[in-house]
Amino acid sequence: MSNALKIKLSIADRVYPLTIDPAQEEGLRKATKNIEEMIKRFEKSYAVRDKQDVLAMCALQFAAQVEQKGIDKVNDQVEVEEKLEALNRLLQDRLA
Repeated sequence: MSNALKIKLSIADRVYPLTIDPAQEEGLRKATKNIEEMIKRFEKSYAVRDKQDVLAMCALQFAAQVEQKGIDKVNDQVEVEEKLEALNRLLQDRLA
C-alpha cells in the first residue's frame, strides 16, 4: 500500500486504528455507521448484558442479509431464465 491511509474507527466503544487503501475509506466508514446504528437498536430493544452479545447479533444480522441477497439473486436468475425461455419459444413459434 503505497498510498496507505491511517484511520481510526470506533465500534462498540472501542477504537480500531487501521491502515487502508484510500478507496476503502468510504465503505469502511459507512459499515461502521451501520454497525453503530444496529448496536443502538439492539440495546434499545433488548436487555443486553454486554457488548459481545450485541456484536454477535449484529454479525448474525449482517450475515443473514448477505445470505438472503444470494438466495434472492439465484431466485431472480431462475425467473429471468424462465422468462427468456418463454420468449424464445414465442419467437420460435412465430418464425416457424
